[in-house]
Amino acid sequence: MSDTVRLSRRGLLAGLAGTAALSHLTPRAIAQTKAKLVVVGGGFGGATAAKFLKHFLPNASVTLIEPNERYVACPFSNLVIGGLRTMREQTFTYDALKAAGIDVIHQTARNIDAETRTVTLAEGGGEVGYDKLILSPGVDIRWQALEGYEEPAAEIMPHAWKAGAQTRLLRRQLEAMEDGGLVIMSVPTAPFRCPPGPYERASLIAHYLKTEKPNSKLLILDAKDTFSKQRLFVAEWAARYPDHLEWRGASDFGRVVSVDPSTMTVSTDFEDFTPSVANIIPPQRAGEIAGRAGVTDQTGWCPIDPLDFSSTLQPDIHVIGDATIAAPMPKSAFSANLQAKFAAMQIARALSGLDVEPTVLANTCYSYVAPDAAISITGVYSNAEGKLTSIEGAGGLSPDGGGDRVRAAEAAQAEAWFRTVTEEAFG
Repeated sequence: MSDTVRLSRRGLLAGLAGTAALSHLTPRAIAQTKAKLVVVGGGFGGATAAKFLKHFLPNASVTLIEPNERYVACPFSNLVIGGLRTMREQTFTYDALKAAGIDVIHQTARNIDAETRTVTLAEGGGEVGYDKLILSPGVDIRWQALEGYEEPAAEIMPHAWKAGAQTRLLRRQLEAMEDGGLVIMSVPTAPFRCPPGPYERASLIAHYLKTEKPNSKLLILDAKDTFSKQRLFVAEWAARYPDHLEWRGASDFGRVVSVDPSTMTVSTDFEDFTPSVANIIPPQRAGEIAGRAGVTDQTGWCPIDPLDFSSTLQPDIHVIGDATIAAPMPKSAFSANLQAKFAAMQIARALSGLDVEPTVLANTCYSYVAPDAAISITGVYSNAEGKLTSIEGAGGLSPDGGGDRVRAAEAAQAEAWFRTVTEEAFG
């Protein structure tokens, strides 16, 4: 077994083992807990949180508030854009959560009042009270943060950073483009959802161009000079897509400063481009409901106490997933899933009269560089002493070498992880 395989599995097991501390909860303590627990947001964080709250506290009332009846997953959606996966494989229902005794309300949470501990539903849906709230709001786009990129622009220059209609739109645009066309992807400065996501997408678009439209090219215009797994990505691009992918960082004037959808123009400080397809990934912030709940700070993201992911700004609200300020943990589905289980565990401990205890958290991000090849990065973190810190010497990157066999093994691990995480959240 390769070091990479051992490393990635070790990271996955470390992440799943975080709930072991729940063994301190006695059946008697659990049975006495009949709290009203509400989760807002039904993605990998929220759906997992609702399931584990009900698992840990079966006598509690658990409500999940999520407007969509089906969830479309962002992880693996780049494979859809590259023509290697269907949208049906990305789509999940909440039937299993309902069967587990969770009250799933398919309405939009319009407001959260931390003082009265109520969630107000849109369209006359009334209010839902809570004793503890887990907020998993995901991200929203910061429209106009990039000059010219307002909401209507996304129908011409899709961001595809929320899976669903935008994913399908970008895929259709690539299919409709004539061979010989230029595809541009713009990447913002951090933080944003899924740090290695743009570069995985670039790899799979380049693969599509190489195999289906060999006279076409992808140009990445990046507002940064460094990015996650950069050494590995660059080496894979040089080996696989030397004629179909070019990356320009900030030092090479790659920062996009404005776009004009009416003329299909993408502008850096020194150059204008008119691509056939423009994938504009704009700056982001925590989902809108987080601001309404008063759990965002001036950055637009949500500060949390890493011991239990409780908001540092509002009582009895825990925030998980992409919306949090939880660096060095990245904004990833793996992180959201683990944070959900961890927050549920700590809420169960608190409601059972037990102290909140520090633990070890982990994250593994897999990135496809070709249909049957992937690379990964694993991080392991401590939340002791009131802050999240990387544990030195734990985690790491895929090896530089290893050949196709190692890359194929990591692709298989990525598939196994996706099956596991979707089963935990929606199965």
